[in-house]
Amino acid sequence: MVRTQVQLTEEQARALKKLAAEQGKSIAELIRKGVDLVIASSWATATDERISRAIALAGRFRSGLRDLSVEHDKYLAEAYRE
Repeated sequence: MVRTQVQLTEEQARALKKLAAEQGKSIAELIRKGVDLVIASSWATATDERISRAIALAGRFRSGLRDLSVEHDKYLAEAYRE
């Protein structure tokens, strides 16, 4: 583990100390769990953003091929041969 120093408000420190005592855990463990939640949340947001961007692009480009939805494998194979 990496040792770090964090400054908390008086209110945060009191609340963490109380919660740690209630749960029988250390303050450090609660802080690590909080950090994990923040990291997981930011990854979820990034994933949601990528999905939204992909959906926004769907249907915005035209290939000019009328049978692309049926023959997509054929066209993909031809593209890889080139």
